Amino acid sequence: MIRFLHTSDWQLGITRHFLSEGAQERYSQARFDAIRTMGRVAKDQNCQFMLVCGDAFESNLVDRKTVARAMEALKEVSVPVFILPGNHDPLNAASVYRSSTFIERKPSHVQIIEAVAPIKVAEGVELVGAPWMSKRPVANPIEDAINALAPATEVTRICMGHGAIDTLTPDRESAGIISVAALERAIGEEKIHFVALGDRHSLTKVGSGDRIWYSGTPEATEFRETQSGYAHVVEIGDGGVTTKPFQIGQWRFIERERVDLNTYDDVEALRKSLEDIENKERTVVRLILVGSLSLVLNGTLQNQMLVVKDVFGAFDVRDAELLVLPDDTDFANLGFSGFANGTVQRLRSKIAEGGDEATVAREALMLMLRLVRGTA
Repeated sequence: MIRFLHTSDWQLGITRHFLSEGAQERYSQARFDAIRTMGRVAKDQNCQFMLVCGDAFESNLVDRKTVARAMEALKEVSVPVFILPGNHDPLNAASVYRSSTFIERKPSHVQIIEAVAPIKVAEGVELVGAPWMSKRPVANPIEDAINALAPATEVTRICMGHGAIDTLTPDRESAGIISVAALERAIGEEKIHFVALGDRHSLTKVGSGDRIWYSGTPEATEFRETQSGYAHVVEIGDGGVTTKPFQIGQWRFIERERVDLNTYDDVEALRKSLEDIENKERTVVRLILVGSLSLVLNGTLQNQMLVVKDVFGAFDVRDAELLVLPDDTDFANLGFSGFANGTVQRLRSKIAEGGDEATVAREALMLMLRLVRGTA
């Protein structure tokens, strides 16, 4: 029986333009913390080794501090760690894995997969890796790795690969795409017994069986990911393959599309839903707002957004489809007369006409209301 931890796409050194300086540092630290957490999971689950299937680093241009912090975190992992260079950190002349900082600080139990030749990692267990040697190979290196293999009848052979698969990619003819049929054929011929993949950031089973998996990234990176933030513990035995995901990540990306706002109850429901989100400082929220609000209700909404913006890791509101239309109640009891009242009426007319000037007119009316109420 073989048990190991499968992970990929650590993306160490990644930055997000929408994060403030403090949030970016929390985000970066979480990625180093994830290495330590995965080390504890590997130990607790009696894993024999850890596989990192590409893109451990965001690029080959990460700074020395990022590499040094990664090595410090890897020192705390008690099992052997095998790292496969991916498309973000290929094993070329400028590779981060050839840098003096990496070489000098690398713990002895960490090994970089530099070629496709099988590596004995335990009694009766071989590892075959397909490292990326450049960012744009003619074909995915996993093809050469598999083609060079003979059937493995006396050992269990695990294949490490990186890249997109043809069944999940619209452009199936692009260089670097992995053929699922080729992987399944190699498994059927007993050249390999499990394929551990990286590149896709969501935990994903591939093909018809249980022997091809993406681990996903251990820490979320964007909204499109459906099941990120996990590490994957794999067990291969006489009874076949069993897998179990373990929650690793601290950060979440939450996107709410077409939040329809038309009434006070709608605005209040949105406020409450945001208030109920836990771990706000490690949560990135994007709201896409639609509907129609009066100036007063929109002012209430904007005040609520200002409050929550300060507590989330990042907060992005997109309101191009949210109409703000002043009604009579917006101006009741405000005492506008003369020139002020005439200005209000002209601005309301501009809003009714639509176009670019309508946006400016709405903002001007909202400013007038705030000035009158002393909230500007």
